[in-house]
Amino acid sequence: MERIQHYTVLIEQDEGGIYVAKVPDIPGCYTQGKTVEQVMERIKEAVQVCLQSENKDNYQPLKFVGIQQLEVSS
Repeated sequence: MERIQHYTVLIEQDEGGIYVAKVPDIPGCYTQGKTVEQVMERIKEAVQVCLQSENKDNYQPLKFVGIQQLEVSS
């Protein structure tokens, strides 16, 4: 029986318009795409690959609380 897990995905857009998706709960699990839809498909595949690795038992999803933006003068 497969166990369903939920992971938070952080999506950012670089200066060239490419979307970058990261899963904070899984170190090194990230990908990119030209659209949000494409990057979400790719990050799902990346998570599946990461979960098949030797360290899969170390990846436990954390409870998502929220995202805040911080403005800092430099």
